[in-house]
Amino acid sequence: MRRCRAGSTITSIGGCAAGPPDHEEGRQSMSIKDMLHVMVVDDNVTSRMLTVEMLQGLGLKNIQLAKDGRDGFTKLNTKPVHIVISDLYMPDVDGMKLLQAVRASAKLSKTGFIMITGRKDAKVVDQARKLGANNVLAKPFTPAVLKSALEAVVGKFA
Repeated sequence: MRRCRAGSTITSIGGCAAGPPDHEEGRQSMSIKDMLHVMVVDDNVTSRMLTVEMLQGLGLKNIQLAKDGRDGFTKLNTKPVHIVISDLYMPDVDGMKLLQAVRASAKLSKTGFIMITGRKDAKVVDQARKLGANNVLAKPFTPAVLKSALEAVVGKFA
């Protein structure tokens, strides 16, 4: 009798097939929430942590932090993410400059970008959109608003 490694099955032609197919019970495919990598860029520790708590509350686990645009861009070049959630007003390199740098980078240009600001006005929204922001959120925002903004970039996640 032919034996296969643990977790494998014998095929109809006598070979071994690795593990059960994805649709079989006992093996779940990863959800968007499990795969999504997000960076939160905000100079205000409290705002940064509130955003992180909302993301964790939505089930996201892969979250990087940056204290300003310069720190964020450096970290993005080392470890890219799918979406950046950045405050607009920060010292040194603000959210607009970070967005411009991300869009100008061949490596990072396709990264989703959500701008957050305490002073949302039409001029800011227009400028952010022209630079390639996927969404602009006014602080304070709710977890539902954040989820909707994320889903507009990556698609629905339960």
